[in-house]
Amino acid sequence: MNLSAKNITVTGRIADVSATLEPGKITAICGPNGAGKSTLLSCLGGLITPDNGYAELGGVPLSDMAPIERAKQIGFLPQNGEAAWDVAVRNLVALGRMPHRDAAREPVDAAITALDLEALQDRPISQLSGGEKARALLARVLAGQPEWILADEPLAALDLAHQLALIGHLRKQADAGTGVVIVLHDLALAMNHADRVVVLDKGSFAGQGAAEKMLSHAVISEVWKLDIDWLGESGSKALSIR
Repeated sequence: MNLSAKNITVTGRIADVSATLEPGKITAICGPNGAGKSTLLSCLGGLITPDNGYAELGGVPLSDMAPIERAKQIGFLPQNGEAAWDVAVRNLVALGRMPHRDAAREPVDAAITALDLEALQDRPISQLSGGEKARALLARVLAGQPEWILADEPLAALDLAHQLALIGHLRKQADAGTGVVIVLHDLALAMNHADRVVVLDKGSFAGQGAAEKMLSHAVISEVWKLDIDWLGESGSKALSIR
């Protein structure tokens, strides 16, 4: 089921933004600081009710869905997410099963393994580093087995090895049919790993399409005001600023 924004306006943040996101793909939302990326993601997750327009999943407005059904379908990882209680990592991850009202062990085990948390699963959240906490919070989302994963800057607190491991896992999720939407500042990561890119500029929709199109020299020059070159081969390109 497609996840769509329909003429969404949040006063002072984004204006008349429309985009259609497809399952089975990684979509990156990119744009300069203040472009409205996190606001759009929150609208797509049903966390913000727009002043105008709406978000819909499979043709059904999110506002018409019961919160628990929406939580089963959409897993949301906020920027700088926190845990409400100082519980062990495993217990935090298991909270991802709450929308399903069960205590299934298999998806919790799979999420812990995917995020390389086995050695940390009995440790309290307060004793984790920033990167470890970010991985634990994402594991909680994965444990819920949502059809859509929405993540706001999920790679920001991770070292390079865990960035690549995480993006690799998100790729596996997308290849299995899950829709993955991530806010990214790192344009090289978006170019190399996203199937589609939505670009916002000063709260307005600047375009949507393949990464090569939306992160071209012309678009980056217009939106980010940078003169750049892409170096290397497809899938492993580096961004060079002139």
